[in-house]
Amino acid sequence: MTGDLFELIHKGAVDDVRAVVTGLTEPQRRQLGGDLVAWVRKLRDNRWGGAEAAALAVAVVGCLPTAARAAEVLGRRAVSLPAEAGPPVVTVARHRGVDWLPELAHRLADRLPRDPWFSWSFIAHLVVAENAAAPTGDRFVEGWIASFAWPGYDQWALSLPDRLRADPFLDALVPRLFEIDGLGTRLTFRSTTGQEETTLPAALARLAAEGRLDRTALLGGCLDRLVRGDRPAALRAFVVLHNLLVPTPTERAARAADYLRLLADGPGPVATMAQQALRGLPDLELEGLLEAARSVLARPEKGLVRAQLGWLDQLARQRPDRAVEIAAVLAEGADHAAPELRDRAAALAARHGVTPTVVTALTGRGDELPPPPAPAAVPAPIDDPDELAEEVAVLLRDEFGTLALERVLEGVVRVAGADRHRLSRALTPVLDRHPDGRAAHGWDPCCLHGHLAGVLRSAVDAPEAGTLRARWSGLLAALRRADPPDPRVAPPHWLLRLRLAELGARLGNQRGGVALLATPTAANGSLDGTVLVDRVAALGDASPGRWDLLQALLRLPPVVDERLAGRAAALRTPAGDRLAGWLRGGGVPEPVCRTVTVPFHRFVGYHPGSSGGPTQRRVVELQPPRTPGAERFEDPLRLLTGRRARLDGHCSAWSVLWPAVLPGYRGLVAAYALPDIAGAADLDLRGGTAVLPLLAESTGRGGPALDLALAYGLGARHATDRVAALDALLLLAAAGDLDAEAVGRQVGELGVAGMLTLTRAVEPLRDAATAGAPLTVWRLLAAALPVLLAGSAPPRGTPDLLSLAAETATLTGVRIEVPGLGEVAARRGSSRLVTEARRLATAVDRVEVSGEGV
Repeated sequence: MTGDLFELIHKGAVDDVRAVVTGLTEPQRRQLGGDLVAWVRKLRDNRWGGAEAAALAVAVVGCLPTAARAAEVLGRRAVSLPAEAGPPVVTVARHRGVDWLPELAHRLADRLPRDPWFSWSFIAHLVVAENAAAPTGDRFVEGWIASFAWPGYDQWALSLPDRLRADPFLDALVPRLFEIDGLGTRLTFRSTTGQEETTLPAALARLAAEGRLDRTALLGGCLDRLVRGDRPAALRAFVVLHNLLVPTPTERAARAADYLRLLADGPGPVATMAQQALRGLPDLELEGLLEAARSVLARPEKGLVRAQLGWLDQLARQRPDRAVEIAAVLAEGADHAAPELRDRAAALAARHGVTPTVVTALTGRGDELPPPPAPAAVPAPIDDPDELAEEVAVLLRDEFGTLALERVLEGVVRVAGADRHRLSRALTPVLDRHPDGRAAHGWDPCCLHGHLAGVLRSAVDAPEAGTLRARWSGLLAALRRADPPDPRVAPPHWLLRLRLAELGARLGNQRGGVALLATPTAANGSLDGTVLVDRVAALGDASPGRWDLLQALLRLPPVVDERLAGRAAALRTPAGDRLAGWLRGGGVPEPVCRTVTVPFHRFVGYHPGSSGGPTQRRVVELQPPRTPGAERFEDPLRLLTGRRARLDGHCSAWSVLWPAVLPGYRGLVAAYALPDIAGAADLDLRGGTAVLPLLAESTGRGGPALDLALAYGLGARHATDRVAALDALLLLAAAGDLDAEAVGRQVGELGVAGMLTLTRAVEPLRDAATAGAPLTVWRLLAAALPVLLAGSAPPRGTPDLLSLAAETATLTGVRIEVPGLGEVAARRGSSRLVTEARRLATAVDRVEVSGEGV
């Protein structure tokens, strides 16, 4: 009977499983329940879903004695319970007479994963069927929200307000919307079911207007959430709901202290909402408002500051007895970073009797950046199997990092050579606990998880190593035959895949040991030449792996070193001869780089805002070098064959590995990472610029690829990506490796072509000037502005760049001519563009130090 039942579960035969378990006696259920638990544990790599998961749930509820035991099986991460499992489970439970389905629902709700959609529907069915209290845990609430964003087919005809009215969890879960950190990002979906398009905040406001929900409780929940704070994106939905509830003056006056706090400290949209809520109150206490205003006038949001200045001006006219006190606060705005706001604040303060003290900026200041730190040494190698198991667990759980990957590979080789049995005992449980981290993701052509898992299995499991050996050999042969390789995978990434395949094949060969040559000696991936010569000497007559040796050579400094070449040649081995020739040739010859503009389609799969935007993108094409002797360079990876990188961002999570593959060749890595970096600007993707600081820590000429990458990075959509670009810019400037003028020209040309949002670049450039690089920023802007000013309608953001240019020109005291500036400054009118052009022209005229040679 046991085998038959398990076979039915595997087939997903829900009705047959239900028939079997309903015909059992309680002793038979107890016996079968123990076998069922043991069977599920044995199938640790199985992913339970669909009808198979439903059949499993029916068997579990029909056999196991308690909710706790049932939850241990059904709450496993590998089990995704569909909504269709609910009715047969309830039927079996009622036939058996168990009363613990509500407890089971709550236990499963406590175990919901971060993406709770599938199992949530099943749990919700149990709760409703048993008329039980709704679970209120964070994951259950997230699943509840998801059920409205992605309704079932039976709900498509109903509008969002109608679905909310009929929902059994509405009253219990609405208060939780304001209590769960980060939940606000899930509330911004737009429902298009029924005959209308509605947002969740709008639907909640409608139900409050009808009396179905307590309007006062919703308004209080919004303000409480905003006061507690969260990420700006997570607060957006609560600002919208607050405004849709239209609080009365009495309600706003009762929470005036909270609004003042939000005005001073809240994110921009929250502060703007608070400002609007407070401004119409007649009896607002002036001292509290002035205290908050001081904070507002120091904020970077220009619209918010401009409105505050106008409000203070109005108050000074309405309260002449307090005008001087208000004017003193206005005068504090004369220190704002934006010149137009400084001028406005000073003029208003003077109108009401206070003249701000103007601090004259010092001139003659260049960059004051600390020298870049030397590359850190790599940590000590891993000798202990337990330490290696911990490092593998981190690597499988988190994103790949080059240094972590190299330490694990070197540690596997080292520990396997010393005691493969101990390695197997330490590593096998880790591999079994992380099935997701070991899976090869077929949708990602650059995925390394499956390759790494195969290497680790080859090191600890001799039978599986034999099975994998044919796979490694076939993969290496296929990669050698590929001409050209998969265009979705960049050449540096091909080398990573080749090394893993080669290492897996060598670890699976029990006849001999394995030695790695390519393990870096510095955290940036570089390898000391003397260390590599010693490693090659230690090999003796043994042959290293082809791709391991190539990686080791690519990690050497790209310079000619005759002394080390002589030592390598004296070894009189094929590997020594190869190393000697590389050291005498100076590494990879520099390719010819050509910047080209190509058609670009913004839509990439399902991504919010993925249509519209730029229709072109700039990339760099690589052509074979034309220097004498370059034709002798062997290029098995086709690094220099004129290939243009792909545009679709397949490698966006992997490009951070490439600087350590080619640590002395910034330009090559930048050319291949450009699609990821550009995607942070024109696709609004997150994380694409993480490679830029790593490029800055590398060496070698960057060329047009690096200049273009920095320009795109300065215009990235997300602040974290712009910070990464800023860090790279400062590191390169400190090392003397930044071509500020070339980056500036790229910024200008991308901005004019509509391929870059200039307003995003202002903040990181201002931060760069503040951090000690005002001259670098001035040179960059002086190169960008002629391109931006050449057209009749400069792109949005140009006035802000003009303003920053005036500040840095004044601060540095360096005179750099900006072609086209005089013509714009001479135009009639007082538009912001003309005003800021005049400000910059005046600043340039006042400084006397030529920018040439500074």
